[in-house]
Amino acid sequence: MRFRRLGALFAISIGLVASSRSQNSDTLQTLKNSMSPDQQSSILQQMLGGKGGASGKKTDPKLDTPETVRRKGDQPDIFDKEKFQKTRDGRTLRQNDEDPELRADDTVLIELISLDEVCGDNLNPNQPGDQNNNGVRKNAPSGTNPSTGLSALSGALGNTGAAGSKASGLVANTDFANTRCRVTEIPKTDLEKERTEKFRKRVLDNNPYRLNSFGVLEIPGLPAIPLAGLTASEATKRLGADPDLADYAVRVTLLRLLPSGNEALKPFGYDLFEGVPSTFAPVSDIQVPVDYIVGPGDTLDIQLYGNQPSSYELTVERDGRLNFPKLGPIMVSGMSFVAARAAIEQRVAQQMIGTRVSVTMGELRSIRVFVLGDVEKPGSYTVSGLSTMTNALFVSGGAKKIGSLRNIQLKRNGRLVTTLDLYDLLLRGDTSGDKQLLPGDVIFVPPIGNIVSVDGAVRRAAIYELKGEKTVAQAVEIAGGLLPDADEKLGQLERILPSRLREMHNIDLTTPAGRATEVANGDKFNVPAIRPTLENSVVLLGYVYRPGQFEYRPGLRLSDVLGSFDELRPNADEHYIMIRREVPPDEKIEVISADLQHALAARGSAADPELRPRDKIYVFDLSTDRERILRPVIRELQLQATPEKPEQVVSIDGRVKAPGHYPLEPTMRVSDLIRAGGSLEDAAFRGQAEITRYEVREGDARRTELIPVDLAAIRRGDAGADLQLKPYDVLIIKPIPQWVEPGVIELAGEVRFPGKYPIHQGETLSSVLHRAGGFTEFAFADGAVFIREELKKREKDQLELLANRLQSDLAALSLEAIASSAATNSGGGGSAAQALAVGQQLMAQLRDTKPVGRLVIDIDKVIKGSVGAPEDVVLKDGDKLLVPKKTQEITILGEVQSPTSHVFEPGLTRDDYIARSGGTTQKADRKRIYIVRANGDVISGERRSGWFRRSRTFEMRPGDTIVVPLDTERVNQLPIWQAVTTIIYNLAVAVLAIRSV
Repeated sequence: MRFRRLGALFAISIGLVASSRSQNSDTLQTLKNSMSPDQQSSILQQMLGGKGGASGKKTDPKLDTPETVRRKGDQPDIFDKEKFQKTRDGRTLRQNDEDPELRADDTVLIELISLDEVCGDNLNPNQPGDQNNNGVRKNAPSGTNPSTGLSALSGALGNTGAAGSKASGLVANTDFANTRCRVTEIPKTDLEKERTEKFRKRVLDNNPYRLNSFGVLEIPGLPAIPLAGLTASEATKRLGADPDLADYAVRVTLLRLLPSGNEALKPFGYDLFEGVPSTFAPVSDIQVPVDYIVGPGDTLDIQLYGNQPSSYELTVERDGRLNFPKLGPIMVSGMSFVAARAAIEQRVAQQMIGTRVSVTMGELRSIRVFVLGDVEKPGSYTVSGLSTMTNALFVSGGAKKIGSLRNIQLKRNGRLVTTLDLYDLLLRGDTSGDKQLLPGDVIFVPPIGNIVSVDGAVRRAAIYELKGEKTVAQAVEIAGGLLPDADEKLGQLERILPSRLREMHNIDLTTPAGRATEVANGDKFNVPAIRPTLENSVVLLGYVYRPGQFEYRPGLRLSDVLGSFDELRPNADEHYIMIRREVPPDEKIEVISADLQHALAARGSAADPELRPRDKIYVFDLSTDRERILRPVIRELQLQATPEKPEQVVSIDGRVKAPGHYPLEPTMRVSDLIRAGGSLEDAAFRGQAEITRYEVREGDARRTELIPVDLAAIRRGDAGADLQLKPYDVLIIKPIPQWVEPGVIELAGEVRFPGKYPIHQGETLSSVLHRAGGFTEFAFADGAVFIREELKKREKDQLELLANRLQSDLAALSLEAIASSAATNSGGGGSAAQALAVGQQLMAQLRDTKPVGRLVIDIDKVIKGSVGAPEDVVLKDGDKLLVPKKTQEITILGEVQSPTSHVFEPGLTRDDYIARSGGTTQKADRKRIYIVRANGDVISGERRSGWFRRSRTFEMRPGDTIVVPLDTERVNQLPIWQAVTTIIYNLAVAVLAIRSV
């Protein structure tokens, strides 16, 4: 019922807003008076996200102990308040659906989009209106906004749905601030635009930005802007309100970067408390320790057996006595459980001869303790009598990051009882210091003591609190020790001097003196890892089954690493194996290659190159691009180039399987480069190639030389023809003359043998139709549709160009509509507004129109004419001919009362069919009605040239389409509207013809 009342309240509220604002307060007051206070409170809590039935009273947290703890985020509860207050990295959430707050040292991304470009020359955002005309921009009313400016801005911001933004004047993408476009009388000068764009680029070039330690954003050229405590959305609005950013759409994005290095170190041990209680084990399931102190509220289960058997469940009274039937009071408070049991056994033995007793603990009492100091939730807590210091710390949220984990104090009656070092529990599992609590105990967490950071190749990098540790070796020990890849000789200790300066010390942990180096408060100790390079090994990479590292030994050759072709994956290039080598002593990069086929055939020869330590062997794939692997190697060669030894890179292009840039090898020849390029294609001309050589001669100019290459001689094994290459050489492999890739045409529909047919160069449509057996007896030849992919791409470009022109004209028309409305202040500009609405509709239809690529042909002349006649179509790859079945329909499109199709009847004219569709509408252009024949020809009654052919007879034929266009002269016409409507209708007719096949 509560949810029904809530839904009713929302429904009534929506209705009130939609009707009249003047009646809102009275109606809401009537609704309020008709509901009880409980109903009002329930609905209010639901609307504010509170829990129903909350009493509002504050109670002490109670811990029945012992408890289990789960991490935050595991099995989240919908009523978990912590979920709505903090993120996993501790950021504040004021609402459960809000983005987190920014804080100091956060990294943000600033996005700026200049509104001068997206709004147009006569639109300027967020300038104050109603100013004087002395060279100051004058704006239209703030509630108006040209739709084109909004559409352009919406597209620039990446918003696909701009609907709804036209009325409000705001971009639908609410992530950006400062997105209102307004009309200006004086546009910005080129100098102002250049200055605006220069500032925008300067801001973007400095991305990302990092808030300083005070949470302040510092942008070059702007005053400091405090952002700490704001959400990303609020920070976006704050920047959007800055006058210096009034010409930009602004967005602030929080980058949740993971910290690294010293910034990633966390204080050790505090994540122990980053959980919430999930289950509470009944106290009856836990064994009571023998040193448990009995006190008021505890229950003892006593069983007598012997002469007087009976059972009692007795509770210790507030005065500490246990009122035992037939025996009287027995003082047990303050005793341990063992002592209390002995006292009861002694009393029974003295006063009840022949009876023995069994004493066990029943329900335990609750005690109140205090948790104070640097804890998350200091205060008093009611906990179980079995609770220890750690139990109370858990229920209080644990120690803060500024609180000590190694000096947690337990005070009783003002005296220090013991101290708890949580490192003993966390590092050694020692719970001896975790003492049991008594009523009134105080657990006090003092501030943290001296700290040291241990980072690098250690098992547990963190910030540690020091207690008895004084040396570097002891600090490394509490960090878990060193990792196997730690470089013990290169330890680094950063220290803050008394002069408040920092200094660095090198620590060699392999020496006693280095291990005994004393640590001080705030020290940062880092143990680096050894270098990741592999010594005495070679690496196999690429298109192989088992890539990885191999042991190097003197005399190791390529055939030892790639022992057979079985190591290669299918389609691997076995003729070009690239080896990247680091040449000592300066470790410069050098590249050699080998043909694996020759290497395996002649093991140990020069064709099987000897490897060196740290060589990298690359195996390429013939079916994929090699640039991804070659790019880093070529980049290394470019960086190490000098004027004395220029860039060791050559190129191959033309008819090879893998054209591109390749490393220049020592003594590399033309045949080697062809092998690197994947060898020649079938279309490659094997007689001659060409080398373009670039050389710098005498250091003053770069010369170009064309060198012919005799490929035929190289293939015969002529070593003299196989020229040696130089840096920057480009080898061009020419194609075989008149080599043309075979094309395919598809015949579909009513042909005798439909399907795909290969075509040769210069073949015509009549030839292919003859091969396909001609048309069937049911073919409607006049309705054949010939489609060409080349024309489809051309139509797509023309439609895009036409849409851009129409959008530009709509922008001018929208300015006219706004200017007319602002000038009259009485709803003027109706004609321009009407034209704008029509233009927007045309724009939507034009954007939805798909190109067809139809070529109008006269199929009768093609069939009856000779092969190669002017009417015969020369075919291209990808052409399609669609032949429909015979048809009897006459279709009518456009501005008629009922656009539909009618059965063809000889003798009926164009106007007769229009009359059968109910006649034209008021928006029809009766002067420009035209007919589209089944073959695509257009017949118009208007005497004009260009697209439309003149016809006076209007003879109707089966398959014809009558198009009644829109009368664009009824509105404030744009120059290209008539062409737009005509193109849309013609493409629609072509699509209908294709679908009829």
